[in-house]
Amino acid sequence: MLARSDAYRCIECGLPYRAAGFSYHRGKIEDGAAYWSDRGILCSPQCSLAHHCKRQAEGTLPQTPAPDPF
Repeated sequence: MLARSDAYRCIECGLPYRAAGFSYHRGKIEDGAAYWSDRGILCSPQCSLAHHCKRQAEGTLPQTPAPDPF
């Protein structure tokens, strides 16, 4: 079997999805990442806060909620 690299990584720290310490929605890997933004997934509350602060400083925070897909 060929080894494959993880396609998904935390956009702040680079921690790969499925790595120890990655936070999942409801604690289950099947439910996906617990934290995410329009730019990618985040591995923890700390990275989520760091990403928010960075975007706030850049002035790139979304100004309106995402549209309802339904």
